Amino acid sequence: MIDNQNTDRESGSQLDPKYDSNGLISAVVTDDSSGDVLMVAFMNAEALHLTVETGVAHFYSRSRQALWKKGETSGNILKVVESRIDCDQDAVWIRAKPAGPTCHTGVPSCFYRIVGKDGLVHIE
Repeated sequence: MIDNQNTDRESGSQLDPKYDSNGLISAVVTDDSSGDVLMVAFMNAEALHLTVETGVAHFYSRSRQALWKKGETSGNILKVVESRIDCDQDAVWIRAKPAGPTCHTGVPSCFYRIVGKDGLVHIE
């Protein structure tokens, strides 16, 4: 039996995000120039809508239980070049131009350490 709703979600042209039980989907952000992964966060429906409408990345903070615009206080916004959604519409990929460091620690990417047998090694 074919699930028409699932088929529409997977191959149709209608945006129909499949949010989890908390109303969130995963969002991966990469640097449009280098292709480096900058961060992974979550979006609720409002964050996704604002991202699409404004061209600036918005997310949902699970720890603060609040919507947030990336770079709102630091000025290091993420200008969206392109947003894509995966086949079953439960994850978003954002290609962006960062206005400065993406990580709250002040480094360009949140992925600044390599996992090794002896622990973590900082990338220079």
